[in-house]
Amino acid sequence: MADDLQVDIVTPDGRVFQGQASGVRAPGIEGSFEVLSHHAPMISAFGIGPLVVKTQNAHEFADIRDNRIVFATSGGFLEVINNQVTVLAETVELPSEIDVERAEEAEERARRRIEEGVQGEDRERAEKALERARNRVRVSMGQVGRG
Repeated sequence: MADDLQVDIVTPDGRVFQGQASGVRAPGIEGSFEVLSHHAPMISAFGIGPLVVKTQNAHEFADIRDNRIVFATSGGFLEVINNQVTVLAETVELPSEIDVERAEEAEERARRRIEEGVQGEDRERAEKALERARNRVRVSMGQVGRG
């Protein structure tokens, strides 16, 4: 499959990735979705999960496996126009950038808060923190993005 898409991944801290790709898979709010060459124009929100860039041309990335670069993300927006995919993400991390011990500690803290029975907004925050931590651990261990 040819790398026909131009992909830009940007966070508030700056550009994380810019290059050609054959596809981008994002963790959509209502389920993951994939953008391929000649996709219809769209703007979509995405949530916590793996963001996968399928590419033949990212040799400078140590984190490339099976022609895929998998990023842990905590949500944002993705826009597609004329084979240009722009990802505006809250956070994006490569597996090699994730501090697994810190992510596991965050997972444990969030799990304890939920088990303590926090309610309302505090529970929502703890559930989101748990989801983010689990995503970071899975991405760091290479357990996502293989589809």
